[in-house]
Amino acid sequence: MTPNEVRTKYLAFFKAREHVVIPSAPLVPENDPTTLFTSSGMQPLVPYLLGQKHPAGNLLVDSQKSVRTGDIDDIGDNRHLSFFEMLGNWSLGEYFKEKQLPWVFEFLTAELGLNPEKLYVTVYAGDSLLGIPMDNESIAIWQRLFKEKGIDAQPVRLGTEEQGARLGMQGGRIFAYGDKNWWSRSGVPSNMPAGEPGGPDSEVFYDFGQFKPDGQASHDPKFGAECHPNCDCGRFMEIGNSVFMEFIKTDDGSFEKLQQRNVDFGGGLERLAAATLGTDDVYATGTLKTIVNKLEEWSGKSYTDEQYQKPFRIVADHVRAATFLISDGVRPGNVERGYVVRRLLRRAVRFADLLGVPAGQLKHLVAPIAEDYKDSYSNIAEQLAAIEAEVGGEEERFRKTLERGMKELTRFTGTGAITGADAFQLFTTYGFPLELIIEEAGIRGIKQIDIESFKELLKQHQDLSRSGSEQKFKGGLADTSEATTRLHTAHHLLLKALQQVLGPHVHQRGSNITQERLRIDFSHGEKMTPEQKTEVEKIVNEKIQEDLPVVRTEMDKEEAEKLGAEHEFGAKYPDRVSVYSVGPLDSAFSLEFCGGPHVEHTSQIGESGVFKIQKEEAVAQGVRRIKAVLQ
Repeated sequence: MTPNEVRTKYLAFFKAREHVVIPSAPLVPENDPTTLFTSSGMQPLVPYLLGQKHPAGNLLVDSQKSVRTGDIDDIGDNRHLSFFEMLGNWSLGEYFKEKQLPWVFEFLTAELGLNPEKLYVTVYAGDSLLGIPMDNESIAIWQRLFKEKGIDAQPVRLGTEEQGARLGMQGGRIFAYGDKNWWSRSGVPSNMPAGEPGGPDSEVFYDFGQFKPDGQASHDPKFGAECHPNCDCGRFMEIGNSVFMEFIKTDDGSFEKLQQRNVDFGGGLERLAAATLGTDDVYATGTLKTIVNKLEEWSGKSYTDEQYQKPFRIVADHVRAATFLISDGVRPGNVERGYVVRRLLRRAVRFADLLGVPAGQLKHLVAPIAEDYKDSYSNIAEQLAAIEAEVGGEEERFRKTLERGMKELTRFTGTGAITGADAFQLFTTYGFPLELIIEEAGIRGIKQIDIESFKELLKQHQDLSRSGSEQKFKGGLADTSEATTRLHTAHHLLLKALQQVLGPHVHQRGSNITQERLRIDFSHGEKMTPEQKTEVEKIVNEKIQEDLPVVRTEMDKEEAEKLGAEHEFGAKYPDRVSVYSVGPLDSAFSLEFCGGPHVEHTSQIGESGVFKIQKEEAVAQGVRRIKAVLQ
């Protein structure tokens, strides 16, 4: 099946079981300063997993757009992606393991037609020191489900991936691991703070192993003497995971059962589609395959030639990811989200060059992406020309930088060596990935490259970036503190004031709110004058002094749109939405789709001081940024 067919079947399967289909949240999280991008299906629904009521009810199903950027340099194997969709079904205090696992098994075997002989599962092994038992309930359910298919499913306890590498399959089909099969926002049980919920999960793996004449599945021993479901040799691929949130950590470090037990399933769309095709290569599915075919046509190279597979995959992944990010309002830039898009596109350019793709062609990949997703994510087709312009423009800018970088590279020809510091400068200043540095060095006869020193410098750079990001985003809306809540409501006032002063073309393009300050990215093509900034401050402070009520109202999406409620750029919303009005609903100063939290009256904002704009600057073409405080 294609990914589109798998998505359609999945949504229909759970809709028939009384789940409400909700739209994907944007890739740019709304009012969440703790992360750059939506990176999982669970992320937008965490408030509801923690007890907040969802407007659509307690049974939900979706396909969530996700971007993970931590492993961009590792993209190029057969299964990892920067952008992907995560299929998810959710029970907020309704059903639990007894329905979830049979439904997952039915969907995989009956709807997708996967051979149950190729399915293997993992469960939580428990932690006796923390008083959390092994998940024997899931084991019993899985044994029954496999038995109904004529399969004797024996449980095997491994505990860790290292033990798995030593002990192997042992004839089992159900495997118990420790921390690998536990979910919480803070990771393993021992790291969880008091009051945080978590629980065991049960993962499903598909066996892509090619069986040899002696009946033994293929396994690369460099990943361990024995193979097991969590082995990285490539035989197994995780295709789905059911999280059972049923525990909460207490002040004394022990665990108690939650009153509301939740279910969260996540299934990788492309991986599921690959399983239906009997291939372990996600780049042989859907849009990714379409892009690969185009690149083959333009380059004259074959994807089946192993030496070119990595460049094909990198270009396909990066252009698709950048297309989706641009469609959700992110533009190439030098900082934060914009830098990620820039890095994706520039890396795509370099690997397209390695394939021999003519310059200027990458922008022509946007149209087939838009066509493939027109029924699910129509905003790509609606912005086709703008996205093509961004992709093409970034390639042009990068090629000018490359010219300077190539001149820089030639100065090492005489020395015959490139130090780690030199390679790092080529990487950070000119955008040369290590693979390109090595290739260009070979062409120029440079035989020595200090790769280990380069990697150490890169690691230090990444650690600094990560710690800086953590410091920058410390606190924020995730903690719902009073300071953050006041700034969040001030953010609503600021957006409306900008529209009044600059014009109705102003819309939010990004948001970041901490306990110390708010930040808004907004659509506007010119630098604000001092007079305009003063007028915006005046309007916001006047509304704070007017002590306007801040009212949350649930209503139909169509009604909210008719009222002119401001909403997140590129976002899709459910049929029932939460709307916050500053002032009475029928005469509101500001009206926005929003999930909160907010103050009850605007005068509460003034308790922290007077609203003041600290900085106004450009962050991308047609996008400005304001940082403001209460002082």
